[in-house]
Amino acid sequence: MSDAPASPDVRLVPAFEDEFAGLGRRLQAAFAVALQGDPHHDPALEPIPSDDELKSSFKAPRAEVLHVTVDGERVGGMVLSIDPASRRNTLDLLFIDPEYHSRGLGRHAWLAAEQRHPDTRVWETATPHFEIRNIHFYINVCGFHIVEFFNPHHLDPHPLEDGSQGEDGHDDLMFRFEKVMPGPVAAPPGGAEVWSAVEPADPRRP
Repeated sequence: MSDAPASPDVRLVPAFEDEFAGLGRRLQAAFAVALQGDPHHDPALEPIPSDDELKSSFKAPRAEVLHVTVDGERVGGMVLSIDPASRRNTLDLLFIDPEYHSRGLGRHAWLAAEQRHPDTRVWETATPHFEIRNIHFYINVCGFHIVEFFNPHHLDPHPLEDGSQGEDGHDDLMFRFEKVMPGPVAAPPGGAEVWSAVEPADPRRP
């Protein structure tokens, strides 16, 4: 008999529009914890993400706004952008309430997102350069890879809503991540697309 603890029952539950405001405030509170001690951002002056950025994310045409729950209790939130045609989907926002940190819930929430959209070819996300916790999470826990670094010499082609790239240059410093999901390695007749997130097996190996 194994003594390993059971995995938490983490689920993603769609949020109703009248819950967006409360979800946004909790997200800003979670981000404020990560920003403590950062000299370039003071959440006390303006929350991060801003209210306008949250509204834009929640109201985006392909957005899925979700509660992260454990055993029915809300412990965080997530916003996904889903494109069924390209199967190239985006993790826009993910947070776990600070009192639930360090329990592995972020990893289980991400696994639930992958299971929710099993036809995804590529997942994409981005995070600021100072978010060390997020960078570790995306690379070492979720299996993303850094594919681009936005900075004053290489600007984000999708700037902020007002067209700016940040007032002092620090907001320009963003990493973009991708995770290619496993897919077909051989095309059927007709030349359908072929992709794979893993190397083909070596036939010489037993």
